[in-house]
Amino acid sequence: MLPTLKQIHQPVAIPCERLLQDFEMSGKTVADPRRLVFRGVGDRDVYNIAAPFEYHGESVIAGRVEPRDSEHSEVVFFIERSGAWEPIEGAPTLLLQDPFHTRIGGRLIVGGVQTFPHPQLEGMLAWRTIFYKGEGIGDLEPFFTGPDGMKDLRLVELKDGSVGVFTRPQGAKGGRGKIGFTHVASLDDLSLAVIESAPLLEGQFTDEEWGGANELHLLENGWVGVLGHIACYDGYGDRHYYPMAFVLNPEDGSFTRIELIATRSRFLPGAAKRSDLLDVVFSGGLIRKTDGTADLYAGISDAEAHRITIADPFLRYER
Repeated sequence: MLPTLKQIHQPVAIPCERLLQDFEMSGKTVADPRRLVFRGVGDRDVYNIAAPFEYHGESVIAGRVEPRDSEHSEVVFFIERSGAWEPIEGAPTLLLQDPFHTRIGGRLIVGGVQTFPHPQLEGMLAWRTIFYKGEGIGDLEPFFTGPDGMKDLRLVELKDGSVGVFTRPQGAKGGRGKIGFTHVASLDDLSLAVIESAPLLEGQFTDEEWGGANELHLLENGWVGVLGHIACYDGYGDRHYYPMAFVLNPEDGSFTRIELIATRSRFLPGAAKRSDLLDVVFSGGLIRKTDGTADLYAGISDAEAHRITIADPFLRYER
């Protein structure tokens, strides 16, 4: 059995303001900030990208593509050519937001958020998470639809071959959005009932704030490194989203406290979709490297896609 994480940290909900102070006082540095350049999408923005993954020997990025004045988006798969990312010819386009990916049982799993007219509120949108799977991009087929109203639903193949499920209910159970965790023996056992009954990870978010998991990393010792975000409103109604990370032991559900790993000011200056989104960084994914650093890919201010290099937030837990 894996050792418990409860002796490492006892999680207590810490508000964004305190987490931000801790980050600024930590001395953490970043390197090589870059804005990713995209071509072939007209005048639309590309943001909230996932980390690159390998396909046919080349790196591919899935990104959210939409006009500046709209939230009607699609997910496009890009490949780098001459310093810019271009749509892959013949690749599917998914009518989703905020793409993510993983591999389970050797198969590619791709997902994102589907929006649809709200069943009760006229003129409003509702949302749910859709999962696709295939041998590669070209044969992706939908295989599971998450509960209505739930974003940030993520899956990870655990060390014993079972599937870890990270949820994010809102409303009576999750308030503005809290992370839950459970696991199933295989993808065939995934169901709405399993997701909706997943216990919350208590003590991560205050009731006024919210967050979710964005990308999951199976660590060498069997623990799960969680790349996510924590968010809040300020007194003017502006949103603040911060990239964060923590580690969870899937055997007993223990987990470390949330730590910020970057802030908007550590990325390059850039555009914003609206003035209330200036301080929004949406964690897309991490590429962990052998030198102890990791490249963090992120959506910036709902308008651009950037990358910075940070210290690998999971390395010390593997050691």
